[in-house]
Amino acid sequence: MNIVDVIFLAFALAVDAFIVSFSYGLILKKNRWKNAISLGLATGFGQFIMPVIGWYGTNIVHGYIESIDHWLAFAVFLALGLKVIDEALNDDDKAQNLSKELTFKILLMIGLATSIDALVTGITLYFMKVSIWFAAPTIGIITFICAVIGFQLNCCFKKIPTKYMEIAAGIILILLGCKVLYEHLTGE
Repeated sequence: MNIVDVIFLAFALAVDAFIVSFSYGLILKKNRWKNAISLGLATGFGQFIMPVIGWYGTNIVHGYIESIDHWLAFAVFLALGLKVIDEALNDDDKAQNLSKELTFKILLMIGLATSIDALVTGITLYFMKVSIWFAAPTIGIITFICAVIGFQLNCCFKKIPTKYMEIAAGIILILLGCKVLYEHLTGE
């Protein structure tokens, strides 16, 4: 996995944070920059710390699963991609269930909920021999930026159905899984 792959992965993982921030941007009309930064920090930190946890957790068990690690990486990316696409196609209006205030507890839950897939990604990054100290900050920073942009520029993006952005993110994840499998099986 190279730098471009990590950046594509970061954008695919940031879609959930973008969508949540976008939704909150439609609802919260006061303190726009404070709320945008708060959402960006909560989701960005979650997307930073969870891959690190997944990566180090995998370090403990890697010796037991080394012979099938490429298949696990493929399966994880495939499952994540299909999950994102399924949620995009089957999810109702996300904005109607949102809190009208961003408390610390709400921000913590948002940060956790939008970064569960990043935990699994950390596992995959371990098998792909990617430096977690390059990938995790990249994922966190890109997520922060996407969340702030999603919150602040929702007026520009509200014409694009969010499900299309989520489907694109799912496809990117599946393609990354295919790339991992292809590179391992062909020795490239």
